[in-house]
Amino acid sequence: MDTLLRGGRVVDPGTSFDGLADVLIRDGAIAALGPDVAAPDGTAVVDATGLVVGPGFVDLHSHVHSIAGQRLQAMDGVTTALDLEAGLMPVATAYEDAAREGRPLNFGFSASWGVARAHAHLGIEPDARFDSGLALLGDPAWQRSSSPAELRTWLSLLERELADGALGIGILLGYAPRTDPAELLAVARLAAAADAPTYTHVRELVEADPTTPIDGSEELMIAAGETGAAMHHCHVNSTSRRHVDRVLGMLDKSRASGSRMTVETYPYGAGSTGVGAYFLAPERLAAWGIRPSNIVMVETGERIADEGRLREVRATDPGAECLVEFLDERDPADRALLQQALAFPDAIVASDAMPVLWGNGVMDSREWPLPPGGATHPRTAGTFAKSLRLMVRETAVWTWLEAFRRCSYLPARVLDDAAPAARAKGHLGVGADADVVVLDPERISDAATYADPVRPSVGVRHLFVAGTAVVRDGALQVDAYPGRPLRGEPR
Repeated sequence: MDTLLRGGRVVDPGTSFDGLADVLIRDGAIAALGPDVAAPDGTAVVDATGLVVGPGFVDLHSHVHSIAGQRLQAMDGVTTALDLEAGLMPVATAYEDAAREGRPLNFGFSASWGVARAHAHLGIEPDARFDSGLALLGDPAWQRSSSPAELRTWLSLLERELADGALGIGILLGYAPRTDPAELLAVARLAAAADAPTYTHVRELVEADPTTPIDGSEELMIAAGETGAAMHHCHVNSTSRRHVDRVLGMLDKSRASGSRMTVETYPYGAGSTGVGAYFLAPERLAAWGIRPSNIVMVETGERIADEGRLREVRATDPGAECLVEFLDERDPADRALLQQALAFPDAIVASDAMPVLWGNGVMDSREWPLPPGGATHPRTAGTFAKSLRLMVRETAVWTWLEAFRRCSYLPARVLDDAAPAARAKGHLGVGADADVVVLDPERISDAATYADPVRPSVGVRHLFVAGTAVVRDGALQVDAYPGRPLRGEPR
C-alpha cells in the first residue's frame, strides 16, 4: 500500500533539508517529498505532526543474524543490518539462509578473513554460522602467520567471496594479533583492486602490548595510505579504550592526508565477544586495566571470579558469549571518552549487536514480545536510541541533521562503490529506497540495560523497510518480513 507521511519534520542528510514536509512512499521507494503532497487514491495517510521523519539507520556492524535480534533493532530505528566486521562464509549460503528464513530488515555480509584463514590453516569447511566463528576463537592454529601457500589459499577464497556478492572483507585482526603485518597489506591490496572496503577489528595498541608487531590502529592507517584501499576502523571506542585521544588524532591526520579511512563507535562501556578471544587471556587483562571480575558470561550471568575460573571457561567453551567491562559508564571521565568518540567528526554509529540467547543453543524466536529469559548485550536493542538520547536530546552536541548523517547517510556511503544499490539508502531523495524511520524527538531513548538487555527502545513510532511497515504506531508488525539483500557487485 502507498503511504503518505503527512506534516512531519523531515530530515534528509542527502540534501541537508530539515523542515516540515510530506513524504510519499510508493512501490518501495520515495515518490515525492515536499509541502502539500497529494495523496493518490488508496494511499494510507500517516499523521507525522510533531514527529521526526528520516532515513532508516544503516548498521554496518550487526551479528544478530536472527528474526529476534532484527526485531529489537527495528524498534531501535534500524532498517539495514549488515555483518561487516566478522562476515560469514560462504557468503552465498549466508544470503540464501537469510532469504529463506525471512528478515524484518535489509541484510548483507562481508567476506570473512577469519574463516578463510581457518579453512586454509585447519581445513575447516565454512558453514555461514556466526556461532561457528565464535567457537574458533580459542584455537591458536588459525591465528599464526600464514605460510606462502596458506596465504595464497585464503586470499583466493576472499576473492571468490567478493565475486559472490560480499560487501567487502571483514578482518578480525584483534583475534590473531601476532600475525605478520605483511598479510594485512596483502588483503588491502586485494580490496583496493576490487574497489571493496575492509572492516577491521584492529590488533592490540602499543600501550596494551609493547611487543605487538605493529600498533593496531596505526597499521590500518599505514595500509590505507600505501594501498589506497577504503578501510573502516571498527568500534574505535572498545579497541582504543583510554587511548582514544591518540587513535582519533592519528585518524584525523590519516584522513587529512587523503587516506580513505572511516570509523565507527558505540555508546557503551562494555563490549561483548567469545570468552576464548586472545585479548581475554588472564595474562592479557592487566594491560587494559581490567580483571577477571570485569567479564560476565552472557547466557548464565556468571561474573568470573578469578584467573582459574577464566582459564576453565576459556578451555571448555571458548565460543561462549561474554560481556567485557572496559570503561565505567558511571565515571564522568570514562563517560566523556565514549562521548568523545561519538563526537569525532564523521564517526559512524554502529551497534556490534550480538545474538539473543535463551540457553540450550536457542538463538532465535518468532514470538513477540520476545520470550522471557533472553540474554545479550544491551547494544543489540539500544545503540541508536541511546546515541540519540546522549548526543541530541541531553547534550545537543548533534543536531537532528547531524544525527541522521551519523546513523544513516555516512554508513550507506561506505558501501557506495562496493554495492551501487547502497546509493539508494541513507537519504530521502526521490527514487531512494523507502527505508524510513519516524520517531518522537521528545521520547526516543534506549530501554535495554545490562540487567534487562532485551527491552526494546522507545520512541520509534513507525518504521518502513522497502515501503512496508515493520513498526506501526509504536507496535512491531509480527507478519512483516520485507528485508532485502544488499550485495556487492564485482568490479
